[in-house]
Amino acid sequence: MEFVTQLSSAAPVVMIGLLATAVMLIDAFVRDSTTIAFWTSLIGLLVVAGAGIATVSASGTVFSGMLSVGGTAALFDVLLALAGILTLLAARPYLRREVREYDEFYSLLLFALAGAIMLAHSAHLITFFLGIELMSISFYVLAGYFRSQPRSIEAALKYFLLGAFATGFLLYGIAMLYGSSGALSYTAIHEHLQKGSALPTLLLIGVGLLLVGIGFKIAIVPFHQWVPDVYQGAPTVVTAFMSTVGKAAVVIGLIPLFQALQPAVETKVQVAVAMLSALTILLGNIVAVVQSNIKRMLAYSSIAHAGYLLMGFVAQSERGWAGMLFYAAAYVFMQLGAFVVVAIIERENEHRLELSDYAGLSRRHPVLAALMSIFLFSLTGLPPFAGFFGKYYLFTAAIAAGYTWLAIIAVIGTMISAYFYLGVLVAMYFREPHESLAVAHGSTAMWTLWLSCIAVLALGIFPTPFLQFLERFL
Repeated sequence: MEFVTQLSSAAPVVMIGLLATAVMLIDAFVRDSTTIAFWTSLIGLLVVAGAGIATVSASGTVFSGMLSVGGTAALFDVLLALAGILTLLAARPYLRREVREYDEFYSLLLFALAGAIMLAHSAHLITFFLGIELMSISFYVLAGYFRSQPRSIEAALKYFLLGAFATGFLLYGIAMLYGSSGALSYTAIHEHLQKGSALPTLLLIGVGLLLVGIGFKIAIVPFHQWVPDVYQGAPTVVTAFMSTVGKAAVVIGLIPLFQALQPAVETKVQVAVAMLSALTILLGNIVAVVQSNIKRMLAYSSIAHAGYLLMGFVAQSERGWAGMLFYAAAYVFMQLGAFVVVAIIERENEHRLELSDYAGLSRRHPVLAALMSIFLFSLTGLPPFAGFFGKYYLFTAAIAAGYTWLAIIAVIGTMISAYFYLGVLVAMYFREPHESLAVAHGSTAMWTLWLSCIAVLALGIFPTPFLQFLERFL
C-alpha cells in the first residue's frame, strides 16, 4: 500500500518514463509509425501535465529519499510537459518540410523530457546524475538528427565530446561531496554540513567541480564554447528544445541541491560565482552584437541568459531562488517562441537564417513579425512581458544580498542586448523586403507561437501569483 502511495505521488516521473518507452517500442515494431508516435506523445504529455497538477499538493520524498514530490517540482512537470507539447507541434511541420521525419525523433524527445523531469524531482545525487545524463545523451543524438548534413553531425560530435568531459567533472564533484559528507541524499548532506564538515577543503573542491559540470550544461563562461556551433548546426526545433528545456531542468534540479549545500557555501564561493555570472552576461551579449546569423545570435544571447540565472544562486536567498525559477519558466516560452519563428522562416540547407532575410517581414507576414517582436521584447527585459519581471526579481535579489555591482553589470548587459534584439525589429519593420517569403500560417507551429505568446504575456501581466506560489514551496 505504501508503494502504491509513493508511486502515485511520483506519477509524473513514472508516466514520462513509461511514455518514452512505449513510443520507442512503437517505433521498433510498427512500420511507418510517425503519426502514431506523434499522437501518442502528444496525448501522453497532456496526461503527464495533468499528473503534475494533481500532485502539486504532495510533499516530502519517495523511494528511499531518491525523489522529491509535489511543490515546485510538480509545477515544473507541467511546464516541461507543456514545452514538450509546444516542441512537438512546431517540429512536425518543420520535419515534414525538410523530409526528415524519422521515427526515432519522438522517442528521443520524450527520453530527454524523462531526464529533465527526473532532474526536477531529484533529492539525491544519484537521481540528479541519472536525470542530467539521460537528458544530455538524448540531446547529443538530437543535435545530429539531420544525419546527412555535415554541420549537424559536427554539432553532435562537439556536444558529445565536451559533454562527456563535463560529465567527468560532475562525477568527481559528486564523489568528493560524498567523501566529505558521507551522504548522497540532499537531506542527509544538509544535516551533516550543519554540524560542520570534517573535510572542508575536500567539500569546497567538490562544490567547485560540481559547478564546472553544471556550468557546461547551462553554458556559463568559460564553459560555453560548444553553444554557438551546436545551436547553429542542430535542427532549429531541436535547438529550441535544448536551449529551453535543458536550462529549465538544470535550474530546477540545481536549487534543492545548493539549498542543501548552503551551510558550506562560503562568501568566496559566492564571489566566484558572481564573477562568472558577470563575465557570462557581458560576453554573451557583446559577442551576440556582431552576429549576422540569427541562430548564432540567439545562441550567444542564451549564454547571457545563463548569466542572469546565476544571479539567483549568488543571492542565496528565497527571493533569489524564486527569481531563478520564475525566469527559467519565462525563458522557456520566450526563447522557444523566438526559435520557432526562425524555424518557420528557415528553408532547406540553412537558407534564410541571416538577419537580412527578415527585412520587410512585417509587410509580408505581419502576424509572424508581431509575435517575434513580443518574444524579443521579453528576451530584452521590457515591461509588461515576462522577461522584465524575471530580471527584476533576480536583480533585486542580488542587490539585497550586497552584490549591487553585479546588478549594474546585468543592467549594462541588458542595454547591450537591446541593440541586437531591436536590430531584428528594425529589419522586420523598417527595411524593404528582398524577395517573397512563403510561410505556412496554418501549420501546427502557429499553435506553438500563440500559446508561447499567451504565456509570456500572462507571466508579465500577472507575475505575483506565480511568484507567491514558488516562494510558498521554497
